[in-house]
Amino acid sequence: MSQAETEDLSPLSGLQLEILRAIWKRGEASTSDVAAELAESRDLAHTTVGTLLNRLEKRGLIRSRRDGKHLIYHASVAESDIKRSMVSEFLDRLFGGDANALVAHLVSEQEVKAADLNAVRKLLQDQEQSHD
Repeated sequence: MSQAETEDLSPLSGLQLEILRAIWKRGEASTSDVAAELAESRDLAHTTVGTLLNRLEKRGLIRSRRDGKHLIYHASVAESDIKRSMVSEFLDRLFGGDANALVAHLVSEQEVKAADLNAVRKLLQDQEQSHD
């Protein structure tokens, strides 16, 4: 069983995701470190950040260790696992699990740059070659 299978990967709020990104970026972080990282976009009380960190730890997404009077947090789940889970949930909820419908929507409803289309074509070619 992979580590991600033991974690609660149910959808995250935008703020929870920002906190995880701050921890992934630093490798490990104290409550103050996370609060400082978030201060650029949000004005949150130190206690609020602490509460959110505690909730993420209870979900098994981060772990902590004591360093003197401070708790130092590190991610216990990879960013790729969170992305995979959130995209899968999004795909299921909005498109009934139909990846073709998602791609068709993106191409027809969004302004897709030629460079992005070329990058997708290359990804598809690479995927096809790896299955040959």
